[in-house]
Amino acid sequence: MSNAIEDLEKVKTKVHQQVLSANKEYVKHFGNKSELTIPPARQFAILTCMDARLDPAKYAGLAEGDAHVIRNAGGRASDDAIRSLVISHKLLGTKEWFVIHHTDCGMALFTDDIIRGLLTKSLTTATIDENGWRNTEEKGGSDEANHIAFLTFKNLEASVTEDVKRIRQHPLVAGHIPIYGYVYDVRSGKLIEVADATHAGEVLN
Repeated sequence: MSNAIEDLEKVKTKVHQQVLSANKEYVKHFGNKSELTIPPARQFAILTCMDARLDPAKYAGLAEGDAHVIRNAGGRASDDAIRSLVISHKLLGTKEWFVIHHTDCGMALFTDDIIRGLLTKSLTTATIDENGWRNTEEKGGSDEANHIAFLTFKNLEASVTEDVKRIRQHPLVAGHIPIYGYVYDVRSGKLIEVADATHAGEVLN
């Protein structure tokens, strides 16, 4: 058994080891977090981008247990994001939602056709230069990419408004939930309201 454990330790990457080490330190100071309830204490949810520069806990003043944070590429109102929001309200009591996209978003740097073309020819990480996106090698791709909507966009504010509208108009979303639209500025950390989006997300009478 000891040999098996040693072999497992050898294959762990540096990042893997760092995460496990950080978790050990976190456990030491876990305190009374086991007493947090499943419903978020502040009864709201945020839909935002997975971009590593965004820390919703910091830019929105969240502590553990405060709110639901749903993240995906672009912070888009995909079917799965809406599924999570519906559960967030229906079963866990959130009463307000924020849709927050951000400046300098990678989702504006390509189109659905571009990423589909890349994935059709290769699954390895692509690169970008003055000529655009390209694969570093072309083998082992899949046509399955043609069946995925990657939800890219060109206009940042318009994408926020589009997502708020889609959520507002969804038949499973209660009309009494206000939905706010914002852009997070990665240069300053400021949340900037998208007035058209927030207007589109107003409570329905």
